This record gives sequence, C-alpha cells and structure tokens, in this order.
Amino acid sequence: MAEEEAKKVEVEVTEAPPAAAAEPEPAAKDVAEEKAVIPAPAPPAEEEKPPVDDSKALAIVENIALARVETEKRNSLIKAWEENEKTKAENKASKKLSAILSWENTKKANIEAQLKKIEEQLEKKKAEYAEKMKNKVAIVHKEAEEKRAMVEAKRGEEVLKAEEMAAKYRATGHAPKKLIGCFGA
Repeated sequence: MAEEEAKKVEVEVTEAPPAAAAEPEPAAKDVAEEKAVIPAPAPPAEEEKPPVDDSKALAIVENIALARVETEKRNSLIKAWEENEKTKAENKASKKLSAILSWENTKKANIEAQLKKIEEQLEKKKAEYAEKMKNKVAIVHKEAEEKRAMVEAKRGEEVLKAEEMAAKYRATGHAPKKLIGCFGA
C-alpha cells in the first residue's frame, strides 16, 4: 500500500511541471481578473498531498471500505464467539451447581433417614427398658406383698402363741419366766 502511494506521488510530481508552464499565458490578463480568478488557498493537508488519479483514489477508498468491512466482520465474529463462550461457561456452571444441589439434597435425605431410624430404635429401646422397669417394679411389689404376708402370718402365729401361753399360765397359775425388762424379778 505504501509503495503504491509513493509511485502515485512520483507520477503526479512529473505531471505538475507542464501545468506550471501553461500558467504564464493567463498572466497577461488584467490584474482585476486575476484577483477574482485566484482560488482560496487549500488546506495545508491537501498541499502536502498532490492530486491523485480518480481511478486510483476510488481503488484506495474501496480498499479502505473493504478493510473496514473485514474489520467489522472480524469484530462481530469475535463478539459472537465471546458471547457463545460466556453462555457455555454459564450453562456449564449452572449444570454443576444443580448437580451439587441435587447431591446435597440426596445426602441430607439419607442423613435424615438415618436419624429417624436411630430415633425409632432409641424409642423402641426406651419402650423396652420402660417395660422391663415396670416388670421389675411389679416383681418388687409382689415380693413386698409376700414379705408383708409372711410378717402378718408370723405376727398372727406369735399372737396366737402368746394367747395360748397366757391361757396355759392362767390355767396352771404359774407366771411366765421371762417378763418384760421393766418389771424385773
């Protein structure tokens, strides 16, 4: 591209001297006309650039437009690729997050099931121990009743024995050999 511009400048420079030779003829005209005919000075950027051939200028403009279109196309492809990659990354992350959530819920459900199972086992053991303790209480109560009955029976026997002995002593007229300690003999 730079080589084409350099060649264009050389071609334009060689064409400029014949145009300069043609200008001395109008100089003979009236000074008033020259003032009216003199065009306004061109901007400094145009003075540095010599006039370019129209076909070459069109080719350069077309090349610039094509380059701009290619750049825009490349940028739009890059943007589309970037959006696609971002979407893929977000989809992948959301899929992994949902898998983790599912895993977490499964683990929680398993742990809660184990906890319920253990609680049921503990409740069952508690009920069994409560039943055993009630049975022990019943056994102790039964033994206590038996002991009470034995004590009552022995008391009844001793009372009968004491009554019989008292009747015997009355009949014989003898006093018992052992008295209560306070009535000492």
